[in-house]
Amino acid sequence: MIPLRISKEEVNELPLGQFDGEIFLVDDHDEIDDIAEFLSTQTILGFDTETKPTFKKGQRNEVSLLQVSTSEQAFLFRLNHIGFPDKIRNVLEKDKIIKVGAAVHDDLLGLKRITDSFYPESFFDLNDELKKVGFHNVGVRNLSAMVLGIRISKSEQVSNWEAEELTTKQQRYAATDAWACLEVYEKLKNQGYLDQLIKS
Repeated sequence: MIPLRISKEEVNELPLGQFDGEIFLVDDHDEIDDIAEFLSTQTILGFDTETKPTFKKGQRNEVSLLQVSTSEQAFLFRLNHIGFPDKIRNVLEKDKIIKVGAAVHDDLLGLKRITDSFYPESFFDLNDELKKVGFHNVGVRNLSAMVLGIRISKSEQVSNWEAEELTTKQQRYAATDAWACLEVYEKLKNQGYLDQLIKS
């Protein structure tokens, strides 16, 4: 049985886990076509974004990084370098591809600020949806602990996502967040937890 609640202490006792597949850092328009074509063949993707943190009241940065993940590959799009490419935007607008994230509302708002023509479809927000089926704790870290039995490090969360070079740690952290959302969804779906949420 998957627990529906977990304490910070219980999370901290779990072994560290992270995405260990291939990571593709995309900061060149030449790579977009092939990646978009590949992503368009998927039926489900993990999703997340990162934004450079602000420490002054009233200050706001634009989304720096968009993460899209399969179970084995993670694509990190450096939006602060390449903008929000049409073909990647189109993937996020496809009704037939489920995009799974946590607290996606804020992510999508951030992406909508980059362009005036973004119409996201088929997003599954773990935070909102899992509360409906009895989960008391949500968020990527809690859900990864309860469902996947791993502790995800958040040490890079407030790092500089607009740095000239993203460190290996930053890339792994960013990939892990998107991948974990996908893995949580798949495991819960396979075990029947999402039956009342997903229309067959």
